[in-house]
Amino acid sequence: GGYQMLGKIIDDPDGIEGPVGCSAGLGFLDVDTLMTPDKSLTRVTACYGADKLDINGYEIHIGRTEGTDCTRPFAHVDGRPEGAQSLNKRIKGTYLHGLFINDAFRNEFLSEIGVKSSANNYESDIDQTLDALAKHIDSHLDIDRMLSAAGF
Repeated sequence: GGYQMLGKIIDDPDGIEGPVGCSAGLGFLDVDTLMTPDKSLTRVTACYGADKLDINGYEIHIGRTEGTDCTRPFAHVDGRPEGAQSLNKRIKGTYLHGLFINDAFRNEFLSEIGVKSSANNYESDIDQTLDALAKHIDSHLDIDRMLSAAGF
């Protein structure tokens, strides 16, 4: 994963994610990862930043990531620290996914790096985009004929 690659070492002594071995990471975060057979896939609400902003997403990973930069967690999930940040907080890693659909989080995160967020609203924008895509497909393809030809 991306978070694991930001660290110094990814150790996979049992060959869980490929050949047995230890690989160097990019070294942007002072963390090391040990691959373990435990896989986590969980919907979560995390607490982010000084304003303790609630964000929804999902946590997915295999292994344990530990190191000095974990003392500056990316967020907290059920009160436990999650992820890591470099000392200057310019590099952040997390096992959390799907965070940028949260409008308030996206605005906060982008403002931290000096970027102004658009006024987009994910929920309404995604519905409008999917509706437009469906209309476009419907106007250019004969779906009933395609389904019939496929035996449906």
